[in-house]
Amino acid sequence: MSDPHFAAYSFVDRIVEFVPGKRARATFAIPADVAAFPSAFVAEAVGQLAAWVSMDWIDFRGRPVAALATETRFHGETKPGQSLDLDVDILECDHEAVAYNGHASVGGRRIIELVDCLGPMLPVADFDAPEALRERLALLRDGGAAPGRFRGVDPIPVDVTHRVAGETLRGVLDVPSDAPFFADHFPRRPVFPATLLLDMKMRLAIDLARDAPAMNGATPRALRVTHVKMRSFIVPSQRLAIDVVLQPAQDGVVKAMLSAKTDERLVASARLEIAGGRK
Repeated sequence: MSDPHFAAYSFVDRIVEFVPGKRARATFAIPADVAAFPSAFVAEAVGQLAAWVSMDWIDFRGRPVAALATETRFHGETKPGQSLDLDVDILECDHEAVAYNGHASVGGRRIIELVDCLGPMLPVADFDAPEALRERLALLRDGGAAPGRFRGVDPIPVDVTHRVAGETLRGVLDVPSDAPFFADHFPRRPVFPATLLLDMKMRLAIDLARDAPAMNGATPRALRVTHVKMRSFIVPSQRLAIDVVLQPAQDGVVKAMLSAKTDERLVASARLEIAGGRK
């Protein structure tokens, strides 16, 4: 890939409806040849659409970062080759923050919902060139960008240092010093994507839950994630201590506490609810 900007971690191809400061609808074609497109990436796509609306509303003086999501509901999974329909409603937007709800669908079937999200605004020029963003939005609204530029994200290993089957897991994640997605997230200030970290923690929790008694041999699946909080930026080469703790099941639902720390300082946390699917 010659230029990863607007490709390596960008999930909006075409905006089909745009009401300034209020709402937008868009599409994203998941390339058929990527290995997977996790639910956390779908949530990222919805958040990116909200970012386009909010940046435009304040004339690209700021951009939302490290959103706090009260609740994200998972209704289904995506597959490579499918097309996402994205929809966001802006609740409030000013130079301080944007609040929004949103969802994504495939073929008319809703697969994810974001409820009461809040993205604090920071100066856009700290992260990207304002003029490049204006031009990109104009392209997205006028016919759209060529699909298929996303080439997936190479797996980033988590070194599991402690595990009690069906109960707890601890591991170490070394953030890469360099990766294509940093040029897209963001060109002027590389930041490890919060949704990429969330995806990793969710996968660890679901794998851990396979041995939870409540699963009874069924395949675990994510129901919803709540209380998602990013307390600081995660940067290249940073080392993270990952913790996953499963709580006793209630009504067949296992709750997982997810956290990431650096130097004993909490930088990210969330709560994931897991239920059993088909055996």
